[in-house]
Amino acid sequence: MEGEAADAHAACFSLLQACCRNLGRHPGEDSDAPHCAAHGCRAARAARPLPARGPPPPGRERSRVTPPPPPATAAPARSVLREPAFLRLWIGTTASGLATWALPFLVGLALLDGLVTAVELGLALAARTLGFLAAVPVAGVLADRYPRRRVVGWSAGAAALASPVVALGVDGSVLLTAAAAAVVGAGQGACRPAFQALVAEVVDPGRRQQANAAVTIAVRVTVLVAPSAAALLALVADVRALVVGTGVLWLVAALVPPRGAADATNRPERPSFGREFGEGLREARRHPWFLAGLGALTAVIATGYSATGVALPLVSRDRYGTEVVLAAATTGYTAGALLGALVIARWRPPWPGWVALAGLGLYALAPLSLLLPVPALLVVAAYVVTGIGIELFNVPWFTATQREVDPRLLARVSSIDFLFSYGLAPLGLALIAPAMATFGTGPVLLACTLVCLLAPAAAAAAPGARGFTRAREPAEPA
Repeated sequence: MEGEAADAHAACFSLLQACCRNLGRHPGEDSDAPHCAAHGCRAARAARPLPARGPPPPGRERSRVTPPPPPATAAPARSVLREPAFLRLWIGTTASGLATWALPFLVGLALLDGLVTAVELGLALAARTLGFLAAVPVAGVLADRYPRRRVVGWSAGAAALASPVVALGVDGSVLLTAAAAAVVGAGQGACRPAFQALVAEVVDPGRRQQANAAVTIAVRVTVLVAPSAAALLALVADVRALVVGTGVLWLVAALVPPRGAADATNRPERPSFGREFGEGLREARRHPWFLAGLGALTAVIATGYSATGVALPLVSRDRYGTEVVLAAATTGYTAGALLGALVIARWRPPWPGWVALAGLGLYALAPLSLLLPVPALLVVAAYVVTGIGIELFNVPWFTATQREVDPRLLARVSSIDFLFSYGLAPLGLALIAPAMATFGTGPVLLACTLVCLLAPAAAAAAPGARGFTRAREPAEPA
């Protein structure tokens, strides 16, 4: 028994030595030295004098407990406009948007100067729209087949070459002007899906919403500033020279954007165009929220946008007796859209899909304000709110499409978006005027209001619409 106790004491003492070494002292350094609770022995006596000792031998240095470093604070995200690649993309997109807007405005100035007739103006704009519609689906396939940067260069370069031909045809050949305008429209239509897919390659997912808002802000500022700038330039320069200037803008759009981070898939044997476009349609059908949102957007543009284009000038003239309401409402819409883009650039709502669709539903205020006998100030306010709402929809919509859609098919799906939403807008404009003549302005505006309200509400019930995300698929059985 005594031997067992001695062994136990020795084991306790050895354990105590190891613990004390870690604490940087020897046993018996103080009277509170630990002791063996099981046998009542102390490891050291306070009365025993300690010999002076020098530095501890190697490997037994006094260890110091280093406090953990403070938690790292995440560095604030750098503005996407400070990234050289996106800045180049933003400049190219802005240049293409400015050239896109400028051509119909400048040809309208040519009408005022007597260089073209109203029929020639209509033919040129119709040819431009047809070129846009024909090029959008083709460009969607090409931008997924080849590098997106190359498609942007091709399309913007074609528009740059065709713009001087438009200027040459003004006050000359109507067919030449219409053909050149069709090429410019095709370049515009081809750029849209390629630019949309290129944003997803250049910008990381966390900053795409900010990037899309930055592009929208540039477009809205252009719409606010460009009319006055173009009118002032027309006082000192010939309209045809300004049309040639749009070609310079297209040249900037062709040369400035950067290369994307990913190359298009190179297939040894590519399927037919129809089959590749069908792949884009199948990808779109995989996302119920996308189909529902696209349907709502198409309905709102075909009704609310068309009501603005046709009814607002009539109401401004007939009810208020001045064109000031027309100018103020359209300017208010653009200012509201600019404000909405600034807000959504930083706001991350918990349910972005529902917030976006609610913003789209605000478009109902535009035809409603034209329907009710309200003061002119309320009409302008309604258009400001409508502009805010449309960008609360646009920016999350583009961002979600870039996030959720298969990157190999993004350009094709984006082309479907532009083809249905903006491509069908001329059809709404063509139908709403005869409808007003047949049924009256009031009933048509009421119908437009209801469509603008109910279409986004119905889209909000689609699977995945709450967050603009694809609903989780059920797990496959084992």
